[in-house]
Amino acid sequence: MRRWFHERISRRGMLSGSAAAAGGALLGAFAGERRAAAQGVPVAHGPEALAGGSHTGHGNMITVGTVDDGRNGFDPAAMLTDWNTGTISRLPDGSRLRTFEIVAQDKEIEIAPGVIFPAWTYNGRVPGPTLRATEGDRLRIVFRNEGSHPHTMHFHGMHAARMDGVPGAGEARPGGEFIYEFDALPFGCHLYHCHAEPLKRHIHKGLYGAFIIDPDPTRHPEHAAAARSRLLGTDENRQWQEFVMVMNGFDTDFDGENEIYAVNTVAHHFLKNPIRIERRRPVRIYIVNILEFDPINSFHLHGNFFDYYDQGTTLAPTLRTVDTVMLCQAQRGILEFTYRAHEAGAYMFHAHQSEFAELGWMGVFDVVEVAS
Repeated sequence: MRRWFHERISRRGMLSGSAAAAGGALLGAFAGERRAAAQGVPVAHGPEALAGGSHTGHGNMITVGTVDDGRNGFDPAAMLTDWNTGTISRLPDGSRLRTFEIVAQDKEIEIAPGVIFPAWTYNGRVPGPTLRATEGDRLRIVFRNEGSHPHTMHFHGMHAARMDGVPGAGEARPGGEFIYEFDALPFGCHLYHCHAEPLKRHIHKGLYGAFIIDPDPTRHPEHAAAARSRLLGTDENRQWQEFVMVMNGFDTDFDGENEIYAVNTVAHHFLKNPIRIERRRPVRIYIVNILEFDPINSFHLHGNFFDYYDQGTTLAPTLRTVDTVMLCQAQRGILEFTYRAHEAGAYMFHAHQSEFAELGWMGVFDVVEVAS
């Protein structure tokens, strides 16, 4: 028992501390900045201003420093709205075909300042690209394996058994290729991940991504307005502020327990780089939990409540007016909320497992007033 206790303390001691102190310092910095601006005092803005704040000091015990997004080849903030809609063409019957190209690669990535992780990636990033299509589209995913191990792409959705992306049905060996083809069904917030063995290793190493199918309003006349609001590119959809958040974690010493937790891979990224929200526009979050080694993850919103669509496969909420939702691995959904009735300010969001928050899974929405 004593040995277990010391090992537990040791692994968690790498980054952990007081989440409340970290968040309090950051929110205090935002409040001070707003007061100074109101009084006409010049203030710094953006990551540079936050980097100089007290929350980065050792006393608050969050990750210190910054991650080199350029070296990584991806930016967690850009991932929030980086929709990969594929290349569109037409089949002989006139229906729409979306073609995606995905490459599996081995790549070292920085998951916290100075912490390098030997990842397996889709298109050189973790999570992989967010694939977005419309209900009923024919999808063609050309998958090439340039990695060092056999890999697959298993999609949560409807497809034939031979397209399931498991060993014997869609596996590509190093240097190989497989083409998945199926219709985009059902609409919702889904995911894809490698299903090669051992499964937990292939998922944990980074082979996963969000897979969003927008509803076709013509198929849902009883909820046409809601369907149009989710359909990328419509006037109704442009009114929303949409983000995708993939909740993940990393076992840096490969002992079967995570040392770092995050949204979109980099610990505490959205504490240091708050997400800008326009107060008067509604918010929609596509959230996916792909955390390995922990049975439950969660999302908690400060100072507000949201409607939740489990799996995203309904156009009416499955939960109304909640501020916390729990998700097991591969569970996902859609959150909808607004700050219209709130004052501008910094509002936290994080996992409501305090340990996860302290070790990286915590962020801030910077709600701002925009002139209409």
